Amino acid sequence: MQLDSAQLNAFSAVIDEGSFERAAAVLHITRSAVSQRIKLLEERVGQVLVRRATPCTATEAGQALYRHAREIALSEADALAAIGGGPRSTTRLAIGVNADSLATWFPAAMAQAGEDPSITFDIHVEDQDHSANLLREGRVMAAVTADPQPVQGCQVLPLGTLRYRALASPAFMQRFFATGVTATTLARAPMLVFNRKDALQERFVRRITRRALTPPVHWLPEAHAFVKATQAGLGWGMAPDLMVAGHLHAGTLVELIAGKPVDVPLYWQYWRLNVQALARMTAAVQATAHSALLRR
Repeated sequence: MQLDSAQLNAFSAVIDEGSFERAAAVLHITRSAVSQRIKLLEERVGQVLVRRATPCTATEAGQALYRHAREIALSEADALAAIGGGPRSTTRLAIGVNADSLATWFPAAMAQAGEDPSITFDIHVEDQDHSANLLREGRVMAAVTADPQPVQGCQVLPLGTLRYRALASPAFMQRFFATGVTATTLARAPMLVFNRKDALQERFVRRITRRALTPPVHWLPEAHAFVKATQAGLGWGMAPDLMVAGHLHAGTLVELIAGKPVDVPLYWQYWRLNVQALARMTAAVQATAHSALLRR
């Protein structure tokens, strides 16, 4: 089946930008032109490709086509650059990253790859246990993930281990854990959790008590604020060594139980595409992770 490139570009722009209006602005055409191209493309493939919502998202059929469209665009841009076909166009790399990596080691990899001015980034923040879903949906072309099983069409590289510790302020420890860290005290002590997908605290509790507990929970979906709230005594929570080594050394944070870290192995999954920008980013991620993460 031959697909129209203008229709594919309009479809990709709608998914990238989240609306027909913003897609029209990026493509320098009218909204009605974008709408018409999407309609013709959907008629051509015989399926609805875009969920008309806020933001617009790809349907299941649209996810596969979106990935196809992005692969074509990347490959064409790379080929034109290789043969000197005019000014080098910008390559936007859509990448899924967990918040703690983004708050610690990952920006250095972005800066290294971004020394090439033709590379820009579209970062999607997602829990490491769920970021592989972004690859399956075609929303990103690479992801930092805890999933070692390759998504179809992807390559997997081990990066290293991000070590987490269960932490609290000294005053919080005295208030809630003076008698020890037990099922009883853990059930009473307020717990900080990043978001509904964050299972690290629950993993620690099960490891210590072999039980599922229901303590009071504060939801706090920002990595640096999470650490500050822990220091302030709002609750206890899991934080990576890369963020809290100085606080542990200064004594403003202490471990609930010394020597009981939770290790999270991380992997880099990326599309199997021979594209210079993606290869450059992969090399930067490997180099940065090698120096920042634990090696097992």
